[in-house]
Amino acid sequence: SRSRARPLPFSTATQRTAGEDCGSEDPPPRTERALKLRAVKLEKEVQDLTVRYQRAVADGENIRRRTQRCVEDAKIFGIQSFCKDLVEVADLLEKTAGCASEEAEPGDQKLVLEKIFRALSLLEAKLKSVFAKHGLEKMTPLGAQYDPHEHELICHVPAGAGVQPGTVALVRQDGYKLHGRTIRLARVEVAVESQRRL
Repeated sequence: SRSRARPLPFSTATQRTAGEDCGSEDPPPRTERALKLRAVKLEKEVQDLTVRYQRAVADGENIRRRTQRCVEDAKIFGIQSFCKDLVEVADLLEKTAGCASEEAEPGDQKLVLEKIFRALSLLEAKLKSVFAKHGLEKMTPLGAQYDPHEHELICHVPAGAGVQPGTVALVRQDGYKLHGRTIRLARVEVAVESQRRL
């Protein structure tokens, strides 16, 4: 005869244990008191964490507002120093215009023109100083290789003596860079090889 695996006998002890775990009997008084204390403690922790969370959210919102205010102020007042320096240039320009508008005797015209020239030279020097102080650089690319990122091509001209094809032959308007970034392209004429006619 064959040996068969016999089923294990049914145990009521196991049933009772499982039933006791899921039973609806009230826990002993000591356990009930401990659970109440634990519930009170957990409620207090939840309240504490809720308050901390609300404070963190409020702090985050305050930081966001302050940062936004700083960015707006930087946009408005970021060029304040540059503007102060330009006011000095405007003062020089105003004085120069005053010299030019003065009525002069026929013999004094040369003296007036000399004053205007000195004032304009001073004005140019001051303006260059302001530009340098604020990182504004003038680009005068005469003779430089044509670069479409820095130059605006106006037209091509035949390459002459000493002028290489592909280089800037004439600058119509200077370009400018601010801290290395081109803010105005230089308007240029570029030399090309002249084509011979057969």
